Amino acid sequence: MAALPVKNKYIDLINQTFYFPRHGFEVRNNNLFFHDINLMEVIQEYGTPLKFTYLPKIGSQINKARTLFDQAIEKYDYKGNYNYCYCTKSSHFSFVLNEVLKNNADIETSSAFDLDLIQNLHEQGRFGKEKYIICNGYKTEQYAKKMAAFVSNGFENLICVMDNPEELDVLEKHMKGPVKLGMRIATEEEPGFLVYTSRLGMSYKGVVDLYNQRIKNNPAFSLKMMHFFVNSGIKDTTYYWSELTRLVNVYCDLKEVCEELDTIDIGGGMPIYTSLGVEHDYPYMIDQIVYYIKTICESRAVPEPNIITEFGSFTVGESGGILYSIIGQKQQNDKELWYMIDSSFITTLPDTWGIGQKFILLAINNWDKEFQRINLGGLTCDSQDFYNSDTHTNQVFLPKLNDEPLYMGFFHTGAYQESLGGYGGIQHCLVPAPKHVIIDKKEDGSLIYQVFAQEQDSDTMMKILGY
Repeated sequence: MAALPVKNKYIDLINQTFYFPRHGFEVRNNNLFFHDINLMEVIQEYGTPLKFTYLPKIGSQINKARTLFDQAIEKYDYKGNYNYCYCTKSSHFSFVLNEVLKNNADIETSSAFDLDLIQNLHEQGRFGKEKYIICNGYKTEQYAKKMAAFVSNGFENLICVMDNPEELDVLEKHMKGPVKLGMRIATEEEPGFLVYTSRLGMSYKGVVDLYNQRIKNNPAFSLKMMHFFVNSGIKDTTYYWSELTRLVNVYCDLKEVCEELDTIDIGGGMPIYTSLGVEHDYPYMIDQIVYYIKTICESRAVPEPNIITEFGSFTVGESGGILYSIIGQKQQNDKELWYMIDSSFITTLPDTWGIGQKFILLAINNWDKEFQRINLGGLTCDSQDFYNSDTHTNQVFLPKLNDEPLYMGFFHTGAYQESLGGYGGIQHCLVPAPKHVIIDKKEDGSLIYQVFAQEQDSDTMMKILGY
C-alpha cells in the first residue's frame, strides 16, 4: 500500500507565510541553503552548536548603501559627498574590520580601546591616515589622550564628536594641535518612550552660543560636523522625517555662524531583515534622506553638506548565523511542547533574552516533514532561557521530530551578539561558547571555510575562574 502524502509540510508553511525564497535563502532537496552554502554539509563537517560569518555579505551591504546614495545624489544634483562609516561596536573582530576596510569604508569609534584597534590596523597597512575616524562616546581622559596622539601623528580626518560641552575642557588639556570637532545634537525620543530627550548629545538650543563662546576664536578647535542619531533607526515614519527636518535646520543654524562646518552625520540605524515577512524600501528611504537635506538647505540658502552615515548592524548583521541541533523534546501540558537546543540563548544570542530581539528562524533539514508549534528551550537552568515567538507571529513552528536528527538556525545575527555574550569569557551556567567558522568566497565562486575559534573547553573556563 502506497504511503499517504504528508499534509502540512514545513516547506508549505514557509512558502505560504513568507516571501520565499529570498535574501540568499533557498531550499534544495529539503535542506536549507544560505547564499549557496549547503548548511547541512557545514553541520556534518563542523557539528553544532556553530556560529558562522559569511564575509561577502559585508561588502555587498556597504556597496548597496553607497550605490543608493550615489543614485540619489545624482538624481537631485546634490553638491555634497557621501562617506560610509562602520561603527566598530557592532563587531570588533579582525575578520569583520578587514572586510570593511577592503571595501574602503571609514570607521566610527565608541571608546579609547577602539583607537588601539585602529592603530593596529594602521600598522598592518590596512588603515591610512587620510581616512575618517569619527570618535563618539563619552570622552574620558584616556580617550582624549589617544585622540590627541592620533592627531599629532597625522590622522588628518579624526573628528571628535562632543557629547557635552564639558568635553572641551578635557580636549584642551591634551590636544597639542588643532582638532576637528563634531557636535552631537540630542534627538527627541519617540512618543511613549521612558524619557522625552535622548541622554546622548546636547540640546539644540545652546549649540550656536557654545560655538561662539568656546570654539569660534579658539585655534585648537575647528567645527566640521554636526552629528545626530535617531534612536529608533532610519524608518519611513512621521517621527523619523520630522526629527530629520528639525535637525537639518539645526545644521543650517550652525552653518550660518560657522563657515568651516561642512558635514552632517545622520548616524546609523538602517534596518536589517530580522524576518522574511517584511520589506524594507532602502531606495526610497535613502532617496528621501538626500531630498530632505537638499530641500531644507536650499530653503535656508545654505550649501548642501557632505553626508556621513554610521552603519553597524546594517554592515555586519546579515553576515552571521548560528546553527543548533534539537536534542530532545518535552511536553509540559496539553499545549506547550518544548524542543531543547544543544546550547543556550543567553550564551549565544543574548539579545533574544535581554531585549526580546527576534531573528530569522528556519529549519535546516526535514522541510518535507509535517510541522508543529513548539517552544525552544536552552540548556541552562534559567527560566528566561527560551525563544517562543517570531516577528511575524507569537508562535514558532518547526518540523516534527522523527528518526532523523533535526537542525535549525537563527540568521542575520552578526551584530553585537558576541560582544554582549562575553566572547571567550565565562558564560551563563558555564555553557561553552560555540565553535565559530568564517566563510569566504573565491573569485571563481567556490567557498572557503576557516575555523576562527574552537568550542570553549573546560580547561579555558577553569583558568579564567582561578582553578
